[in-house]
Order: sequence, then structure tokens, then C-alpha cells
Amino acid sequence: MSYIVRDLTKDEEVRRLAYDIAQTQANQRGMLIGWLDLWELPKVSSAPPMEWMGMGGMGSGDDGALMPGMATNTEMDALRGLKGRAAEVRYLQLMYSHHKGGVHMAEGCVERCRVGVERRLARGMVQAQESEMKLISDLLRKRGAKPLI
Repeated sequence: MSYIVRDLTKDEEVRRLAYDIAQTQANQRGMLIGWLDLWELPKVSSAPPMEWMGMGGMGSGDDGALMPGMATNTEMDALRGLKGRAAEVRYLQLMYSHHKGGVHMAEGCVERCRVGVERRLARGMVQAQESEMKLISDLLRKRGAKPLI
């Protein structure tokens, strides 16, 4: 989503935020996959999305949304069809929802994880995404819009 909006707007503030989010999430994903390899655990599961949190059904996989706050394929296609300010607003709204879902999942890890490094990463994710949610709200307000949720 972040790489898509970088091609749809010239606004440097949104482009910088999108780049930062994409890089941060790629790094986090790499750490998580590395831990699964280290612990010889599978990277995919046959269990329903979010079952590990007691949230089965929250990420139904309908239209590509596997986790709470994850944009659907339809939403991503709609974003690709926008340009400029309209693309910025839609991206910011989708990313706010994405972060809200991410905070919820990371808080679940903080409560359930027994490995210190996992808990620290989850706490850091909560802090970073809550901070970005404030920035996203400010950017939406500048554009006369607000988060969808």
C-alpha cells in the first residue's frame, strides 16, 4: 500500500511517511520470519487467521483481508485508481485502520508472549504505530478528512 501511494502523489510528507512505514514493516516482518526459522516453526498455518489471539474470525480472509485493519483487495484496487490528494486521503485512512489493527494484535502479543524479545518488539510496535496514527490523523485533518474508524 505504501509503495502504491508513493507513485500516486508528489506530496513529500506523505511519500516520506509511506517509505518509512514500508521499511519499518519490512524489517519487522523479517525479524518475525527469522524467529520462526530459528524456532523451526512453520511460516503458515492451517488455523484460521488470528486464532492464536483467541480472535478467530476477525481476519476472515474475505477479499484478501487476513488480519484486523488489513485493506481488502477491493480497497487496494480503488486506491490504485486515485491520484494526488484523493490518493493521499484514501491511503492515510487505510493506513490508520491498518495501524489500529496492528496495535490490537501487538497488544495481544504483549499480553500473551512469554519471550522477552517478542514482548519488547510488540511494545515497540504499539508505541510506533500509535505515534504514526497521531501523525496520520494530523495529515488527514490538513486535507479536510478523518480516519474511517
